[in-house]
Amino acid sequence: MFTADDHAAARAIVARAMPPTPQYDWPLLASRLGVEVWVKHENHTPTGAFKVRGGLVYLDRLVRERPQVAGLISATRGNHGQSLAYAGARHGVPVTIVVPRGNSVEKNAAMQAQGARLIEHGEDFEAARLEAGRLAEQGGLEMVPSFHRDLVLGVSTYATELLTAVPDLHTLYVPIGQGSGCCGCIAARDHLGLKTEIVGVQSVGAPAYALSLAAGRVVSTAAADTLADGMATRVPDPDAFEMIRKGVARIVQVADAEVATAIRTYWTDTHNLAEGAGAAPLAALMQERAAMAGRRVGVILCGGNIDLALFRDWVMASG
Repeated sequence: MFTADDHAAARAIVARAMPPTPQYDWPLLASRLGVEVWVKHENHTPTGAFKVRGGLVYLDRLVRERPQVAGLISATRGNHGQSLAYAGARHGVPVTIVVPRGNSVEKNAAMQAQGARLIEHGEDFEAARLEAGRLAEQGGLEMVPSFHRDLVLGVSTYATELLTAVPDLHTLYVPIGQGSGCCGCIAARDHLGLKTEIVGVQSVGAPAYALSLAAGRVVSTAAADTLADGMATRVPDPDAFEMIRKGVARIVQVADAEVATAIRTYWTDTHNLAEGAGAAPLAALMQERAAMAGRRVGVILCGGNIDLALFRDWVMASG
């Protein structure tokens, strides 16, 4: 999908805005799971999530090729919107973000603090996405999808960092929302010529990609019922699905209760705060700990942007 020059250029673009995030093998996690587990800390980026890398690469190409662009618009549950707002502010490009009603209060505030104009519309991400497309046509704005070549290239830089630092990982667990993170891990693994198995992780209440993988074709769901908003997807992106279908070993589904346990485990064992999607890979590893015993594995802590009220009412209440 990408050349060696593409990967090198993306890493240089990201490096101008932020240093590499750390990866640590936490002893308490290893003791708990019986597995040597490396955590990639994408909760340590300027927006608290991995998506910022994609926004930086996307905006870099856009302002070089079409500097006259009037502005960007996109739909999000939060981290994608923060990514575009952050990168847009660096380049002086106005950004409008459409979120579903009832979206994360703190993610909404963060997007606005980064300079985004925020619009609430619809009951879920898909409704917000359709409204963003309508507003793009109406206002002459650049519609930024949640899955795009440049977004994947940008987020692949975190996987390149991890797999360069720890090249002998047997398995790498990564959450799937619209698919850019998982596809970025596949692209980095293939670029480096490694044999690491990539395992996608979805919520049992939002299993569209898992159902699609089982069916061999894109399968949408009527709802995305999970408190882990970064995985609340019901309509798979066809391009993402094709890359995931060819590149993952399997997709593991995790329940919200398992994700809450993983969030608490991150806090007690590493004193890092994870949002739902950020903890889902650890939840999947906890499911498969017996099969992974004695192996060196990686998990992507893709973000730490969880609302305090949600943390209290979901994570702590179920502990």
